[in-house]
Amino acid sequence: MLDKFFNITGSKSTLRTEIIAGITTFMTMAYILAVNPAILSVTGMDKGAVFTATALSALFATLVMALVAKLPFALAPGMGLNAFFAFTVVLGMGYSWEFALTAVFLEGIIFLILTAFNVRELIVNSIPLNLKHAVSVGIGLFIAFIGLKGAGVIVDNPATLVSLGDMKSPSVIVGLVGILITGVLFSRNIKGALLIGILFSAILGIFLGVTKLPENYQFISLPPSLSPIFFKFDFSKVFSIDMLVVLFTFLFVDMFDTVGTLIGVASKADMLDEEGRVPRVKQALFADAIGTFVGAILGTSTVTTYVESAAGVSAGGKTGMTALTTAIMFALALLFAPLFIMIPSAATAPALVIVGLFMMSPIMKIDMDDFTEAIPAFLTIIMMPLTYSIADGIVFGMLSFVALKLLSGRYKEVRPVMIVIAILFIVKFYFA
Repeated sequence: MLDKFFNITGSKSTLRTEIIAGITTFMTMAYILAVNPAILSVTGMDKGAVFTATALSALFATLVMALVAKLPFALAPGMGLNAFFAFTVVLGMGYSWEFALTAVFLEGIIFLILTAFNVRELIVNSIPLNLKHAVSVGIGLFIAFIGLKGAGVIVDNPATLVSLGDMKSPSVIVGLVGILITGVLFSRNIKGALLIGILFSAILGIFLGVTKLPENYQFISLPPSLSPIFFKFDFSKVFSIDMLVVLFTFLFVDMFDTVGTLIGVASKADMLDEEGRVPRVKQALFADAIGTFVGAILGTSTVTTYVESAAGVSAGGKTGMTALTTAIMFALALLFAPLFIMIPSAATAPALVIVGLFMMSPIMKIDMDDFTEAIPAFLTIIMMPLTYSIADGIVFGMLSFVALKLLSGRYKEVRPVMIVIAILFIVKFYFA
């Protein structure tokens, strides 16, 4: 039955291979069950409830990918997008997490509409390729910075803004040792290196007093209630300029993350057709859109396709059976909430730093010889960590791109959509 539904044999795979591939994918991305609650909880959201929302949204979206798109890709709340949610929208702009959830909810609705009318790819194509690469790189630096700060490796300093933390601090030791161990695991091609690195760091944290064990050492239990964050929206500022900027940033980052991941992983799996298109891409984008929509209702940030799906593909996964297996693993993870919730930010720092490294690779694709391309890309990259804001990095990149192209007489390289976006950003800066 499964063979026929997923066409496993026709895809030159086996049920055993697909199941192993699905478990491999889960092992490489399960860190999100620890990292996402840690990041979103800084906004005041209940950490336990966020864990449940993270697992359920990943379970739901990956099931849609498995059963509708029948592709070996897994989804979960995206890294970078959760950082933008917590550190830019809530802590940076001063809005409530309910406001941020509303933006994610609206993003899901817009994505569903755009997917239905086949316009998501058209929007993505209007943005310069170099800026797409730069966004990934900038988010990588930003995520790594957040990880190092969470472990205490980097601390606030009134004189120099930031400085090195106390190297004798237990949390710093946990974070740095975790980075080294995770790096060694990756160098030896160990499956699930990110998750193993987090677990190792958390265990080390127990001995150093950083990791606090749950009461009565209860590691298995029913998942925490969703009630503190379920369907908690704030529609009072829906028509504000800030909502427009926040919503656009969510849309912008998620579009590039999802489309780039789908193309990259499909290419690795040799699944692209003669014209370089991903099979059943509309269904795959639908899984992303419905995942974001449902995830917002549950109480978590934007859901997106994970590049870690490449691990499962590398293990031989070629069909939706791989995604189905990953979804089942997320369902089982719901029973281990205390284990994931107890993990401190120092233990998740290694995953943030290494994921930041992974997101840096597109820098090699940026055209550094054309200054009208290189300068906007550089500003996009550098402004994200320096302003502690993904949105500000994107704003500087887009504005500088439009200005440099127009002033250089290369106005034909600027699409009308870019000009409209630039005008909106200028309105935000000077009139909001």
